[in-house]
Amino acid sequence: MKNHVLIKKKIRPFNKHIEVSGDKSISIRCILLASQAIGKSKIYNLLESEDVINTLLSIKKLGIKYKKVKNYYEIDGYGIDGFNIKKNITINAGNSGTLARLILGILINAKKEIKIIGDRSLSKRDFSRVTTPLAIFGANIVTNKKKLPVKIKGSEFLRPIIFNERLGSAQCKSSVMLAAIKTPGKTIIKAKKSRNHTELIFKYLKIPIKVLKKKNYDFIQIDGPANFRGFDYKIPGDISSSSFFLVLTLLTDKSKLLIKNVNVNNSRTGIIKILNKMNAKILLKNKKNYNGEDIADIFVKSNNDLISIDCSEKLNSSAIDEFLVIFLVAAKAKGISIFRNLSELNNKESPRLEIATKFLRKLGIKVLRNGSNIKIYGNPNLSLKSDYVIENFREDHRVFMMSCIAALSFGGKWKIKDKKSINTSFPMFINLLEKLGAEIN
Repeated sequence: MKNHVLIKKKIRPFNKHIEVSGDKSISIRCILLASQAIGKSKIYNLLESEDVINTLLSIKKLGIKYKKVKNYYEIDGYGIDGFNIKKNITINAGNSGTLARLILGILINAKKEIKIIGDRSLSKRDFSRVTTPLAIFGANIVTNKKKLPVKIKGSEFLRPIIFNERLGSAQCKSSVMLAAIKTPGKTIIKAKKSRNHTELIFKYLKIPIKVLKKKNYDFIQIDGPANFRGFDYKIPGDISSSSFFLVLTLLTDKSKLLIKNVNVNNSRTGIIKILNKMNAKILLKNKKNYNGEDIADIFVKSNNDLISIDCSEKLNSSAIDEFLVIFLVAAKAKGISIFRNLSELNNKESPRLEIATKFLRKLGIKVLRNGSNIKIYGNPNLSLKSDYVIENFREDHRVFMMSCIAALSFGGKWKIKDKKSINTSFPMFINLLEKLGAEIN
């Protein structure tokens, strides 16, 4: 099967409604927590992507059984000390930084050494942000120059820690939180604002947690050890997956779209706030709360009068995975858009800030980049007629999807390589584009 797509013309105007796949961040967290629960857990609408399947395969290697039953996955947990770990286990996290970093937290008391590996892209990413605090708990951890592979052997004598998380990394914060539920005493985390899915699931599971919200930080206290019962959970739609369709609709004349049942947790809706500041007028409908998570239908329609933004750094963490498609809107907006302190973009599956700069220049957009700051000079009349080949981006799924949205929005003839990369997070991406009328070969 070919590993590229061909897009030869813009998408036609559409007026549709869709549902996107389950939230990847919550899917991975639910699996890992179900593996630590006492009894059976049922997880509905689990995202069936490579990252999530790798999470299921990982807990299976640790002695946890699971099966798919009709429209849910059933996972049998045996508590926070319930892993049955054999000798010489290697866990392959594939492309998933979330899996690789979070699973280290639940291995804090592993009785045998376990090796964590990943694909070429993940193996280039920094793991010291997680291994440093986990070692303070008492775990024995060996890294490859702060990168994968990581070897971890837990301790029977864990001690609680006070940890200052300065990066705004939900992965780092969550890994420490997962370690804390296995550790006697009070673990305290001062965490720069980031996604709070783990905190909300802890509260839902009645794990002893206190969260004190400050302006720029959250203070989190967890009392361990903390066993909890198996649970049922229905995963809402993923706003990161939704973002590509929000932008496609916004940039396609005379189009409207309703995306149903999407997670609109305030720590994830930076893209909506940013695009609305650029004159998008995206609406949330039928809003409700489910186990602490806000869920809504998202309505968006096209807009030919987009304006530039001087984007507040406070919105960075809540839109970190969506900036690639936000940059496409900036390319079409009137004026100069400014984004600052986006160094975390280069710590993702690929150096995304660097790739975005080259990508926009390829489209004829003037871009000035100074370190982690970027200025994008918008062109409201942007319309492409040339041929474009997109390749050599470390098989980053979000670069592939951004390229498809650019092709369908701006025109031109495109060959976009590494189609298989979407299996990491959003296997049904192409199918949904075709449902909206896109012609993709």
